[in-house]
Amino acid sequence: MDSRVIETIDQIVAAHRSGTTTPADTVARTFARIRAHGDPAIFISLRAEADAIAEARALADKDPTSLPLYGVPVAVKDNIDVAGLPTTAACPAFASTPTRDATAVAKLRAAGAIVIGKTNLDQFATGLVGVRSPYGIPKNPVHGDLVPGGSSSGSAVAVAAGLVPLALGTDTAGSGRVPAMLNNIVGLKPSVGMISTAGVVPACRTLDCVSIFALTTDDAVTALSVMTGLDASDPFSRDRPLGTVGDLPKSLRIGVPRQGQLVFFGDRASEAGFAAALARLTRLGATTVEIDLEPFYETARLLYEGPWIAERYLVIRDLLASAPDAIHPVTREITLAGARPSAADAFAAFYRLEALRAVARRTFAGIDALLLPTAPTAYTTAQVLADPITLNSRLGTYTNFVNLLDLCGIAVPAAMRDDGIPFGVTLLAPAGRDAALAAIARVFHADTQLPVGATALPQPPLRPLAASTDGIALAVVGAHLSGMPLNHELSALDATLVETAVTAPDYKLYALAGTTPPKPGLLRVEANAGAAIALEIYSLSAAAFGRFVAAIPPPLGIGSIRLADGRLVKGFLVEPAALGGARDISAFGGWRAFMAAQG
Repeated sequence: MDSRVIETIDQIVAAHRSGTTTPADTVARTFARIRAHGDPAIFISLRAEADAIAEARALADKDPTSLPLYGVPVAVKDNIDVAGLPTTAACPAFASTPTRDATAVAKLRAAGAIVIGKTNLDQFATGLVGVRSPYGIPKNPVHGDLVPGGSSSGSAVAVAAGLVPLALGTDTAGSGRVPAMLNNIVGLKPSVGMISTAGVVPACRTLDCVSIFALTTDDAVTALSVMTGLDASDPFSRDRPLGTVGDLPKSLRIGVPRQGQLVFFGDRASEAGFAAALARLTRLGATTVEIDLEPFYETARLLYEGPWIAERYLVIRDLLASAPDAIHPVTREITLAGARPSAADAFAAFYRLEALRAVARRTFAGIDALLLPTAPTAYTTAQVLADPITLNSRLGTYTNFVNLLDLCGIAVPAAMRDDGIPFGVTLLAPAGRDAALAAIARVFHADTQLPVGATALPQPPLRPLAASTDGIALAVVGAHLSGMPLNHELSALDATLVETAVTAPDYKLYALAGTTPPKPGLLRVEANAGAAIALEIYSLSAAAFGRFVAAIPPPLGIGSIRLADGRLVKGFLVEPAALGGARDISAFGGWRAFMAAQG
């Protein structure tokens, strides 16, 4: 691949699987891009290049079809643990070096991703501007005068500049969405608890999310799909499967604020950008429904004016007491306010929040998603340094309430203004609707035909949806795979191979004893207690599907299999009673890899 071309996750994985290039070559190219870009404020620390390349070369021992992120370089915000690299939260006095990865990072690595380094941030993830760090201010690659956005500044810039196709941020008040807008990329903020925060330096522990930056919605969803799952080490983790990302609903209802409720602080270009975005969704088939935004604004005020600021104070109160000058002065000023609320204040705020959540539930009962500007305007670095708190607060106008109301969201580019400043919108919905939001966001973003990140390169085509087939989807894991002895049974029924995929890490694969030809058995186990198993998905007519299922001999049967991206598809499963004498071959990642190892 041309080293000057920004590559998406889909493009990189396809190139690695086809042999066009190797994961080691891609990692080496990534480090070369970082050196050539020449902005030392993006990364706080980088891995040794030789170590990262060695890890990429080790992927050669694995089945590439079982790894959704096969050889994909990833950057990690420096409040998320990566084993062997310091976690600073942009405060040198706070730094420590973890011996294990955060759960989210471990899952990315298990899916084949290669960590490149740790990115800069607003200190202790407090800020939406990206200028509150002793490690410098990452330069916005889209418009050099603008702030990069925060707090996940380095992660957003690394993706927009084409240094990596994927980066992790965090999002408590908008840190995974505001930088996405300012850098013309996608920022996915999942439902609270959907991705474990074990190994993440907390900002507000009850609200924090690990977020995702990518060039496309499809790429962001791929990363989300491998990181979801209940985590016993995180008490705030929730079992929230992603579900299927399908087509746009035929009767899409989009909520928009009542006339006069949106504020842009005099920015007419952003106001026009939002009107154009709404018109685009309407042209794509959406019906608009007016909603009252005032309860959302009231919720936003609770985040910094209410007791939740005490959560930020708890994280660094010892450092505030022992070495207050080690903390950025703006961060220190904001965080010290967390020492003031009383228990009575906290309970009064909790009661009010529950009432506001009830209002939000009623609002979303009549719409599929709420459309808002990601931020009402954009500011230069000089403007923010001159007025750091007021302008930061304005950037959070449409983001601060989201986690308090237990919503999921995805920020996507919407326009490039005449002044060269990017404008973006965010789609919001109640927790658990992540896949439904992604279905809207991917179509909307593609329709803009905007270039990706800070380049003039076009967006890649949307990934085909397996759900678009008119037949019934059937997943096969063993002797019915293409090139295997029983594949002719599918061919005889005019079955069509739709895609290759992998399961969620909730399965074990066994080589069954005494079967002719040799066959495996796929067994469902507890969530994340198994492995991701490679499979193929075929499409059959309803009649052919019925004939095929009727001929399946015991101990095999057809059940629902959860894929790594959250979709459910019918496929082969084995009865647990049939596993006597069977060999657990899950470590091979699939039947094809196991059979190849047998010679």
